[in-house]
Amino acid sequence: MKKIVIKVGINCQICKTDVLKTVTKLQGINSVAVDAEKGTLTVVGDVDPVLVVRRLRKVGRAAEIVSVGPPKPPEYKLVILDLPSCCNQCELVGYKYVPFDQGGGCHIL
Repeated sequence: MKKIVIKVGINCQICKTDVLKTVTKLQGINSVAVDAEKGTLTVVGDVDPVLVVRRLRKVGRAAEIVSVGPPKPPEYKLVILDLPSCCNQCELVGYKYVPFDQGGGCHIL
């Protein structure tokens, strides 16, 4: 999987829509993002960057590859909930998941 950043001439909402329609027809794309202010198109997936640029140029958009590289790993955020004072006496319940092929399912301890 690759993250491809392409500089594209985007002047209005119609240009943005044309770019998105053109790129989303390609196979192997996981996500597409357009930044109209910067004039960039970001494509994540298993697709050839040259093919993306070729398609954009075929529909009349000036396009050039800025960068090709691995996508950024997703960031996980830890959320800590403040329990109301009435819930301080509650007990925490643990759980364990064992895959079905190892003889189990979800078990509450």
